[in-house]
Amino acid sequence: MKRTEIQENGLNLVLEITDENEVKLLHFSALPFDEKDIISADGVTPFRLVEVMVSGLDRPGERHGTKYVRTAPGYRLKYRDMKDYRNETGRKLEITTEDQPTGLSVCSHIQFYDGISMVRSWTELRNEGTEDLGIEYVSSFALTGIEKEGLMNSDEKLEILVPHNAWQKELIWNRYSLDDLGMSISQPHEIRRSSQTVSVGNTGNWSTKNYLPMGCVKNNETDSMLFWQIEHNGSWYWEISDQDGHMYVQLSGPTEHQSHWWKNLKPGDSFVSVPVSVGSVFGDINEAAGELTKYRRAIRRKNRDNETLSVIFNDYMNCLWGDPTTEKELPLIDKAHEAGCEYFCVDCGWYSDGFWWDGVGEWLPSEKRFPGGLKEVMDYIRSKGMIPGVWLELEVMGIKCPKADRVPDDWYFMRHGKRVYDRSRYQLDFRNPEVIAHATEVIDRLVGEYGVGYIKMDYNIEPGIGTEVNSDSCGDGLLGHNRAYLKWLDGIFAKYPDLIIENCSSGGLRMDYAMLSRYSIQSTSDQEDYVRYATIAANSPMALTPEQSAIWSYPLTEGDKEEVIYNMINALLLRIHQSGHLVNLNPERLELVQEAIAYYKEIRQDIRTALPFWPLGLSMYRDPWVSLGLKTEKRDYIAVWRRNSQTERVVIPVKHRRGQNISVTCGYPRTEPCRYQWNAQAGELTVELPERISARLFQLDVQ
Repeated sequence: MKRTEIQENGLNLVLEITDENEVKLLHFSALPFDEKDIISADGVTPFRLVEVMVSGLDRPGERHGTKYVRTAPGYRLKYRDMKDYRNETGRKLEITTEDQPTGLSVCSHIQFYDGISMVRSWTELRNEGTEDLGIEYVSSFALTGIEKEGLMNSDEKLEILVPHNAWQKELIWNRYSLDDLGMSISQPHEIRRSSQTVSVGNTGNWSTKNYLPMGCVKNNETDSMLFWQIEHNGSWYWEISDQDGHMYVQLSGPTEHQSHWWKNLKPGDSFVSVPVSVGSVFGDINEAAGELTKYRRAIRRKNRDNETLSVIFNDYMNCLWGDPTTEKELPLIDKAHEAGCEYFCVDCGWYSDGFWWDGVGEWLPSEKRFPGGLKEVMDYIRSKGMIPGVWLELEVMGIKCPKADRVPDDWYFMRHGKRVYDRSRYQLDFRNPEVIAHATEVIDRLVGEYGVGYIKMDYNIEPGIGTEVNSDSCGDGLLGHNRAYLKWLDGIFAKYPDLIIENCSSGGLRMDYAMLSRYSIQSTSDQEDYVRYATIAANSPMALTPEQSAIWSYPLTEGDKEEVIYNMINALLLRIHQSGHLVNLNPERLELVQEAIAYYKEIRQDIRTALPFWPLGLSMYRDPWVSLGLKTEKRDYIAVWRRNSQTERVVIPVKHRRGQNISVTCGYPRTEPCRYQWNAQAGELTVELPERISARLFQLDVQ
């Protein structure tokens, strides 16, 4: 037996090569390793580093259901070698195992990031045998013993945090006990195993239509948390279950059982799994979010937008609603400029004379909407010192687009010999070079002819399990498309490094870090109720960095000062995605928009480096009070929303500032102050908001 103990960036890993030449991951945690925590009757048997399923192989041993343990040939993989070295981001482990009967070679990659308590993990398969191998499942990260620290049983001490996500219901985290999820203990600890799993995943191209590709396990006895994200823009899966006396978590991309993915690996071929990232901290969501934020900034494409945090105006929400014309746009451009916006985006409809939904695909401006041409509007935006932008949905083609029937079927997703429809659109297949050429031509034309510097890239269909064209399975076709789209994006950003492309999928239905490691900004929601939007805004830094989180602020035509203030505070600690029909606002309310944007420009250099925290915890839509904080070394910002609370007053805990000499000011609005008081000894900010729907933003400076 040989054991390797690793301590990096606050993480403790223990790897073991057994006397049977098997590799085990015994420990991954902020907590130290204790041999006594391994209680399985089979010792370290279940602590496999990786699980792989190949078609046609038996899976011996006791297990129940379809969970991905005791996989074959996963259970018989033997150690070959390990590389342990440093690269530009940190320490890197590459552990290679092999299955001699099939000739399958498996390399497990674990990449550390200096100063961040997270790793990125993925698996590389290579067929070194003489026969085809059908891959049904491969883990990107597998960890046994997620419950093993502490004396309490798992029912008492563990919580599983699951991030639910849906159209206009984005970013809601629920905490579940094991009892809630049907995982309560019913067997002796040493042999604990069942057919029940906590199964969370996505099948299809809308990667976050039901859940974010994330999760957390909180151990309340040890005050520690394990957390992860799966970095993929298509089908993905994670599961938690029990086996051989312990609980485990496994993370992966698509699978055969869940997402119709199967890959035929021919001799000499290789396959790389979807990357995932995993971290561990002492504490809870505030500490986990801090490490996630640092990690996301480290893996993200370096770009100017995330340094400058420019203010965007978009003409859609509570404004033109997809009905742009030159006549409507010009006065709106004037008001956006007057408000202090720096980008102006013409949203959907600019390419169609009337109903624009099912005719998308050629992306040629409507002469009826823009008699002087779209360029006239783009030039007018630029004349006001703003950068022009337009809305696109490049991955689809409407069934009534003139080009739709002029191209062959292999441009589209196909199943059972038929084109895949969804909501009167076809899904384009970015594995096809002609589709790539089509998409690139559209970008080149908009940038070259119209001077577009901002693109809102929307995506509003779900084509399902994938495509059968040139693939081993429908899921294999989808995965190939997902990766081809990312490769195309990389090429566009290499060609136009300062072009800003917003990731939008009916709001936040593709909020993943395969996309967000490329895109600099993400639409978080299509939520039309500004009061409820506070929950989405406050929770968004758990899913993405604050400087990538685009939040609609859309003052109503009929409203009052408190409505404008609330709307603006929704966005002020993130990215202002300004809308609302500013032309219709009276001067007093427009001044509040101007004040907010001016204040944002004062603080945005702090936003791009700050770490989030939630004084009142993550928000639910029914919460009467909502709060989000951003912290830097010497300054914090705290947004507070009152939402029909029965009381006027709330106490905001700021634990990390307890005992410090703090100067508190109401940063916005300075023209509409409220009562507040800082209690240094308790580390608490007490705020009084008399109006039932109201909000304020506070600035805390260390003296």
